[in-house]
Amino acid sequence: MRLFCNTSPQFQVLDYVARWLKIKDKWWKVGRSSKPLKSRMFIGEYQHTIDDKGRMAIPAKLRSFFSKGVVVTRGLDSCLFVFTKKEWDELAKKLIALPIVQAQSRAFVRLMMAGAMNLELDSQGRVLLPDYLRTYASLGREAVVAGLYNRLEIWDKVRWEAYKAKTESKSDEIAENLGNIGI
Repeated sequence: MRLFCNTSPQFQVLDYVARWLKIKDKWWKVGRSSKPLKSRMFIGEYQHTIDDKGRMAIPAKLRSFFSKGVVVTRGLDSCLFVFTKKEWDELAKKLIALPIVQAQSRAFVRLMMAGAMNLELDSQGRVLLPDYLRTYASLGREAVVAGLYNRLEIWDKVRWEAYKAKTESKSDEIAENLGNIGI
């Protein structure tokens, strides 16, 4: 079942994400247990610094989710996307299934896949962000890590504040448009 009518690659990815959110079962209780399963839900906004070597700490309360590795890639809106290895593998399967004969599909896959880097957390919970990714996102010393359910985004603090102000000023319009597509 498609949730979005548009068949462009961007909407195919949005459709995948929307379907994924609807069927994700990690929230439900199992058997007779009254405790929900540990979810991989990233939410919140965290202020961090990037040191001179390009290292940035993953928020302490989220580090356990990245024990099997971190994938950082170019994101949209001039930020970086940060995925767990499992989430990245699921997204990568969808990306490589996009039609290779469509220029926009190829461009989007290149943006995401060629920019991706497998990283490991060091003993202090930091990742070393490669120069090309820091340049892409115009990251300075001050950064914001935003939790977006199945991924984190890393933003330059000044860009994040500008983006957030712009989005907040249009929140009514955005909400109405999302209502038109059933969200």
